[in-house]
Amino acid sequence: MLQKPLPTILTMGEPSGIGGEIALKAWLSSHDTLAPFCIIDSPNRLQNLANSLSLAVEIIEISNIDETADVFSHALPVFPLDLPEESLPGKLNPANGAAVIFAIEQAVKMIQSGQAGAVVTNPIHKRSLYQCGFSYPGHTEYLAALADILTKPVMMLASDRLRVIPVTRHVSLREALDMLTPGLIVETVLTANQALLQDFGLTAPRIGISALNPHAGEGGAMGSEEATLIEPAIKELQAKGLLVTGPHSPDTLFHEEARKKYDVVLCMYHDQALIPIKTLDFDTAVNVTLGLPFIRTSPDHGTALDISGTGTASEKSLVAALKMAGQMTLNRSKNHTA
Repeated sequence: MLQKPLPTILTMGEPSGIGGEIALKAWLSSHDTLAPFCIIDSPNRLQNLANSLSLAVEIIEISNIDETADVFSHALPVFPLDLPEESLPGKLNPANGAAVIFAIEQAVKMIQSGQAGAVVTNPIHKRSLYQCGFSYPGHTEYLAALADILTKPVMMLASDRLRVIPVTRHVSLREALDMLTPGLIVETVLTANQALLQDFGLTAPRIGISALNPHAGEGGAMGSEEATLIEPAIKELQAKGLLVTGPHSPDTLFHEEARKKYDVVLCMYHDQALIPIKTLDFDTAVNVTLGLPFIRTSPDHGTALDISGTGTASEKSLVAALKMAGQMTLNRSKNHTA
């Protein structure tokens, strides 16, 4: 008998950004279709924000995450967090940085203790956090440190129409070329394959591997990396029994007919992966971290300080992230009880 899925934890994110607004809007627009979630945040901040934006959301403070399911049908459950200073929309206040970090830590503790099924993170503002001693490049690296894992997590951007994974992420293109190795490609694919089996319910994931150069190097005339880096990795993965194909020419990988042939495509650098998915599904793409011992998703956008407090922020990506986290929790639960 399957156990009832655990609730999802949503973190506050940068309080001067749009995280609070989209959390309120996500509950208001979709609570009847979403798995129950609670947010770690300041109840007073959220109430003031709801009032200023005329959002008819009842906010209920909870002391135990187990209360989430009972509250969620009629109100947004909030696990309380105090902010040292008032947070104003669009105006960064480093004094609140410790609270932003604390929310992430609390979410991880809750999921590690078995109280929650997934973590969904609202966007943070890294420059502001650096001023209060935050030393990690971003969310993903900090979550990996909290999880105490040695392997590098993998970033996947996912929507209903496309899943993409950049092998290299937030580095210059020149650095990305230096970082690429057959070993890194193999490690990334193995992590992705395991996640697709465990959390996405796929029994035999089909993984397309992008080439690096135009026309997949044109037999070496436009570059040799396909032969020296990518093809050896593909052969190793195929020898392990994975359904891997490539290297495919990047300019023909993302049209509608091509997308039917794979479940995820591995790209060699950041923009090679993110341009197609943001073109197809800018508002509903979800950032998923693979390789962590727990489920983590996030909306695929930043803090949007320029529109914070205006009431114009779209909750669509957060709703998609919450839905995906809920489905991944259900899939993982089924796999663990099978």
